[in-house]
Amino acid sequence: MLERKDIVEEIKVIVFSLVDEEYGVEVAQVRSIEKMQNITRVPRTPDFVKGVINLRGVVTPVIDLKTRFSLGEESYTDSTRIIIVAVEDMEVGLIVDAANDVIDIPVNSIEQPPAVVGGIKASYLRGVAKLEDRLLIMLNLDKVLSNEEIQAMSSMER
Repeated sequence: MLERKDIVEEIKVIVFSLVDEEYGVEVAQVRSIEKMQNITRVPRTPDFVKGVINLRGVVTPVIDLKTRFSLGEESYTDSTRIIIVAVEDMEVGLIVDAANDVIDIPVNSIEQPPAVVGGIKASYLRGVAKLEDRLLIMLNLDKVLSNEEIQAMSSMER
């Protein structure tokens, strides 16, 4: 008779970096990862909204996570990427320093975040995943933007 092993639920996560910290978002919410490209600025938008890009014929709003989380000056390199994610039936581009990896993490390794992690408010976070050799800050994409910001951005998307 086969021995039943405990089944650990895992989620697949894209690991990316912002200012020497590693963050994760669930692969299920990621549509694509793009190289940095020309962004058209949109007037009267918050400073973290960098503008829009034309992604395969679809106008997609783009935000800079470093600016959103007040992590310092924006600076783009060859490794800078735009992670296209789904937020409330809308696609949004997130500018990150680099997209590093895709990993499976056990759901039970994700703990509630402290009030502030790396200068980022806990409300933006799903939790902190404790992995063997590192901590991974898990973003809650539904909270990174407020409802008002999502509505404003949906008017940019075409």
